[in-house]
Amino acid sequence: MLLTPEVLTISIINLIFLIFASIALYYSIKIVLKYDFHATTNLQYNLEKQSYLIATIIKFTFYTKVILFLFFVFTLDDISNILPGAMCAAGVVNATEYGTPLLILKIINLYIFAYWLVLNNEDMKSEEQNYLKFKFKVYIFAFFLLVLEIALESMMFFSIDTKSVVDCCGSIFSTTDGTYMAHLLKINPAILLSAFYIVFAFITFAYIKRNRYLFSLMNLLFMIIALVSLIAFFGTYIYELPTHHCPFCFLQKDYNYIGYFLYVFLFIGTFYGIVIGLIHFTKEEENAKYKISFLFTTLYTILVSYYPLAYYIKNGVWL
Repeated sequence: MLLTPEVLTISIINLIFLIFASIALYYSIKIVLKYDFHATTNLQYNLEKQSYLIATIIKFTFYTKVILFLFFVFTLDDISNILPGAMCAAGVVNATEYGTPLLILKIINLYIFAYWLVLNNEDMKSEEQNYLKFKFKVYIFAFFLLVLEIALESMMFFSIDTKSVVDCCGSIFSTTDGTYMAHLLKINPAILLSAFYIVFAFITFAYIKRNRYLFSLMNLLFMIIALVSLIAFFGTYIYELPTHHCPFCFLQKDYNYIGYFLYVFLFIGTFYGIVIGLIHFTKEEENAKYKISFLFTTLYTILVSYYPLAYYIKNGVWL
């Protein structure tokens, strides 16, 4: 088992989360089964009071989990220094069979946990608490994803052998083997870039027209295409190497930690874009979320577009 200060910190926090989340699960199930807004019994009054306490516990857990995602990525990058063969977090993720499923699950949970936080915030603004039972139903679903994430995380760290040589990111993200990643990296750049900018154009159109469902759908699609294009195309210009496709190396100091900005911009932009189609906000709140989403999505698009353009202006050729 790999034991570093960062891993121990994550493990201790996960244990605390598991305890609080289990308590919240018990009361969430109770509220979903027995709460009735129109009833005036002592049971309903007690359930309503309990809902505030449980929502606070869940809010603390999910807020911390969202923030800790960046710490998890930092931990993977830091661990790479003690694993033979690893040059960045990619080697750590690929060191065990649990790494890739864990990373995918963490990204999914990141959006689900953030969605619950926004849903809870909207519910607390309303006297009728229209989302009260629904938000606890969402939590029950999110709880099992949280438990699965903690289990995968523990198994990954437990399975890492610091004496075994792992693949470097150059090997993992190679175009010469027959893996799904190799096929992904072989997508024609013209097709990839066309899809990227066309989807962004649709986002712009939906933003202007204030079409919430189209805006939400396009942001979901943009999140996927943005990640694929970042690995397959834009990342190579950040590294200025046509064969370097790692989505982790630009989190390091050598590249001015630009990866953190890219991922944060992409998450904020796409999350607020997606959530507009899932929750009915007031007109003022909806406009604010439109602006936040479009601002950060645009910032991401400008930032990734800068690197190939700057490279071409500087060298007069494309990679």
